Amino acid sequence: MSGNGNKRSPLVAEKRYPANGTAKKKPAPKKTPRKKPAARRKVAKQAKPRTLLGWVLLPFKWAVRMIWAVSWRLGLVVGMIIAGFSFYFAAQMPPVQELIDGRTRGSVTMTDYRGEVFAWRGDQFGGMITVDTVSGHLRNAVIATEDKRFYRHFGISPRGIASAVRINLREGRGPLSGHGGSTITQQTAKLLCLGVPFDPTKWESEADYENDCRQGSLWRKAREAVYAVGMEIAYTKDEILTIYLNRAYLGAGARGFEAAAQRYFGIPAMALSPAESAMLAGLLTAPSTLAPTSNLQRSQNRAAVVIGLMEAQGYLSKAQADDARANPATLSETARANTASFFADWIMRSGPESFTRNTTEDVFIRTTLDPEIQAAAEEAMISVFETEVREGSEAQAAIVVMSADGAVRAMVGGRNIGETGAFNRATQANRQTGSAFKPFIFAAALDLGLSPYMMVDDDPACWKRRGTSDWCPENYDREFKGPVTLIQALAESRNIPAIVLSEDVGRELVRNVANGFGLHGDLAEGPALALGVSESTLLEMTGAYAGILNGGSQVTPYGLTDLRIRGDNEPLMDAQGAGIGERIIQQQAARQLTWMMTKVVEEGTGTRARIDGWEIAGKSGTTQGARDAWFIAFTGDYVTGVWMGYDDNRPLSGVTGGGLPATIWRETMTRVLDGKTPTPLPMQVPERPAQSGILQSEGGEVLDQDILNLLETILPN
Repeated sequence: MSGNGNKRSPLVAEKRYPANGTAKKKPAPKKTPRKKPAARRKVAKQAKPRTLLGWVLLPFKWAVRMIWAVSWRLGLVVGMIIAGFSFYFAAQMPPVQELIDGRTRGSVTMTDYRGEVFAWRGDQFGGMITVDTVSGHLRNAVIATEDKRFYRHFGISPRGIASAVRINLREGRGPLSGHGGSTITQQTAKLLCLGVPFDPTKWESEADYENDCRQGSLWRKAREAVYAVGMEIAYTKDEILTIYLNRAYLGAGARGFEAAAQRYFGIPAMALSPAESAMLAGLLTAPSTLAPTSNLQRSQNRAAVVIGLMEAQGYLSKAQADDARANPATLSETARANTASFFADWIMRSGPESFTRNTTEDVFIRTTLDPEIQAAAEEAMISVFETEVREGSEAQAAIVVMSADGAVRAMVGGRNIGETGAFNRATQANRQTGSAFKPFIFAAALDLGLSPYMMVDDDPACWKRRGTSDWCPENYDREFKGPVTLIQALAESRNIPAIVLSEDVGRELVRNVANGFGLHGDLAEGPALALGVSESTLLEMTGAYAGILNGGSQVTPYGLTDLRIRGDNEPLMDAQGAGIGERIIQQQAARQLTWMMTKVVEEGTGTRARIDGWEIAGKSGTTQGARDAWFIAFTGDYVTGVWMGYDDNRPLSGVTGGGLPATIWRETMTRVLDGKTPTPLPMQVPERPAQSGILQSEGGEVLDQDILNLLETILPN
């Protein structure tokens, strides 16, 4: 162990530890003097001389730096403000359930006498639906059509806005005109009017309120975007879509997809097929224009576009899309019929205002409408004008069909069948009645006990008028037949006998009888009363004839059977007070008058109205100058009135009450009575007296002394 293989000298204590216990310090290295940088380094640090271009660009570079410095700070501030307002709006959002039905007014649903729905008025709401309770096809159709990135954005879609601006510019519009690039969330914000409730003191109507909500100013768009972000913070995507599905307007008064599904297809929203879903989603762009009740073909074309979008986005397979295109959605039978618009409008005008025109509740009204009779009247109107009236004629007509108790079964107020809110000539047009008024003169006479076989003078006669020349009327045929029976005078609608009878019976009594039967207008004071110069509506006249059919009692036409509020089992009101009222003339007089009126149809001016196998009683009427033509008649079950004329009161050309109006009457009732067993009329054939006197004008003698004595005891001097 005396050596190591490396021949190193052994480590001794002197070398292990320095002397005096202190390590020997190494000498410090010498400092090398630092050279001064070369002169050329100083030259490199000097700014490079600017060129002319550099001097030109210098202000722009400075401006860019300033803009950037300001803009990012401003953007940060604006972003903080937007975020603040968004969170503020989010904090104000109510529960979803409170936003589902945003209507300020209610709706009216009308059913026929069987309880089947035939008309809607106001904004319909079918009840709350959610994303989970509607057809998956409907949910997919709405997203594919309106906002394919709905589940991926935060309320606004910059890509959608940029795309909309590009499309608007390409189509020659302003960047914000036309396509808006709005997301479903933004559209929902607009439907909610950005949380501003309707205030009747600020807006004159709900329509003004909604128009204000839809304005597209830049400021409005900015507020809409902020509110949309607030909705995204407050609600889930499904909750936002639920609000949208319930509040979107889809035409024909349908608010929400449940109401639209019921309105157009008669099924709930959960049962919609791909084709039906595509049609409803397609309505969102232009509800009133694209509504299938307005133009079914246009609505189907739009649905085909939606089906293409659903296929392109993977919501439908090619086979499903092809099937939906090959079998487009169609309207339900009820929606397709779109009948009885005039009847429904009449119910809305005549019903209690607080439950019809201004209702805040959802109201259900059961009516007296018979859809089969309504269809018969509409078909008759169309048929006669297509085959009997010259092309281009502006003449109008109206039809009313009612039961003997005044229950209106059908109503056509003009040739514009199916138009909602149109002028109704059956209820709103006050027109002179002409000879259709004459049955009430004969009713007054028969009620006094005069015999239908009594003779009345049909000779030229004049009546004095104060301050002007004498009035010397003529018969329609300008002939005079001398003494005729009351039966013949009525059947042939002779004017002179009607005036003579009215004057001898007494105008006041005639007016009282007419008023009693429901003619409430201002009846003429002079002898012209007998010729129907007073005005009335077709509904009133038809109701007055119903009074004759039911035995001489007053009839108040009615169409409302009962009215209920949605959810209530008990009716709020019914038809109490309508229908048959107090007696106006004796039943025997009414029965004899009915028999006399059958002669009008069998051998008088109403022969065009004859229907084989049926007893029909009626009366024609034509006013001076043929400005109005009437035919009103009844069978044992129904009273039907027809009026024809021009809205501007022009004379008709070659038309009398016994002409086209009687033809329309026959065409209507032939359809109504088809397949039914004839019902006999409640009439009484009068006994022929041993002798009859003659009523004469201008103070002529009444030859039957018994009748003279009767008149003297009843009539005023």
